[in-house]
Amino acid sequence: MSIPYGIPLTLEQAQRAAAAAEAEALRNGWPVVIAIVDCGGNLVLLHRMNDAQIGSIEIAQAKARTANNFRRPSKEFEEQVAGGGAGLRTLGMLGVAPLEGGLPILLEGKIVGAIGVSGVRSFQDAQIAQAGIEALSTPS
Repeated sequence: MSIPYGIPLTLEQAQRAAAAAEAEALRNGWPVVIAIVDCGGNLVLLHRMNDAQIGSIEIAQAKARTANNFRRPSKEFEEQVAGGGAGLRTLGMLGVAPLEGGLPILLEGKIVGAIGVSGVRSFQDAQIAQAGIEALSTPS
C-alpha cells in the first residue's frame, strides 16, 4: 500500500527542518545544499551553505523530488541501480535521482513533502536529511 499525500508542509515547517539539517551538517563540517519540496514536488526552500559546491543545488532538488514523487527514499533507487541487471532500468526513468539523500517528509502518516541534501557522500547527505525529518517529529 502506498503512503497517501497530505496537506503540503508550510514554509515554517520547511525552515525548521532545514535549520536542523544545517545544524547536523555544521556539527560535522559538511558544506551542503538542502532542498525541501511540498507534496506537489514544488520547491519550498533551498539553502546552500557556504562552500557547498554549485552542482549540489540541482542534485539536492532532484533527490527531494524523487523522494516525494515516488513516495520513498531516493536510496531505494540507488540500491536498484547498484544491483545491476533489471535494476539498471532505473537509470532510464524520468525524474529519478538514484542517489541516497532524499527522504519523504511524513506527518500524521501522510507525505507532506520531502527533503534532499547534496554535497558530501550520499550516506552523509542522508544523515543530514534525517536530522531535518526528526526536527518535524518533535514538538517545536
